[in-house]
Amino acid sequence: MRRLRHITGQHRTASTNRLLGGMLAFNAGAINAGGFLLVSMYTSHMTGFASMLADNLVLGNMKLVLGAAGALLAFTAGAAVTAVLVNWSRHNWLRSEYALPLLVEAILLLVFGLMGATLGHQTPFAVPLTVLVLAFTMGLQNALVSKISSSQIRTTHMTGVITDLGIELGKLFYWNRTERPPESRVRANRIKLRLFATLLGMFVTGGLVGAVGFKYIGFIWVVPLAIGLLALSVPPLFSDWRRTLRRKARAARLPS
Repeated sequence: MRRLRHITGQHRTASTNRLLGGMLAFNAGAINAGGFLLVSMYTSHMTGFASMLADNLVLGNMKLVLGAAGALLAFTAGAAVTAVLVNWSRHNWLRSEYALPLLVEAILLLVFGLMGATLGHQTPFAVPLTVLVLAFTMGLQNALVSKISSSQIRTTHMTGVITDLGIELGKLFYWNRTERPPESRVRANRIKLRLFATLLGMFVTGGLVGAVGFKYIGFIWVVPLAIGLLALSVPPLFSDWRRTLRRKARAARLPS
């Protein structure tokens, strides 16, 4: 319990950020791959949806325009909800500021898994409710990791991660001439190199696991993913609950 509370706790370290980032990258990869198998859309890929909106606006295909707009709005709304939850928790001196968005994400995944058949209905945005739920969930998660790591870690899309990985690899293999002074030599940041490689590896691994699970089991495969998120979110929430009970007990003992 103490170790789990440390992973999603209020006080952050670089190592816990990397650990949480890797775990959530696995989660995002699984959801992204599963979402594609079920609805033929990568629900964390907002670049694709933005391009879809622009292309089909020119082509006059308003159905696809609405679908792309719905996914973009859902992702944005998820990120906004994370900001609200984190700032509300800070203003109320809670230790679970980063656990609350994970709790919401876990609940959404459980709803998605347990009610997958009914979530296939069309919405006014011309896409299944499934797409909007998953896009909202990915926005929620991406904003959480961004706030935790001061925008250094992303987990729901790999474009920036692969770019940064390539930059560090270029530094790693750069040939420094021996006559150059040590302070001017090009050196790779090996910590960042390991971080980006880990994020990419966990995302791909999650994608493989998610694809297999969703293909052979179906919507219910998100339940283990949701349980994992619940395990991360419950310890800080439980700690806040105990603090609240202690404060109420102290207040009850004070003379009126």
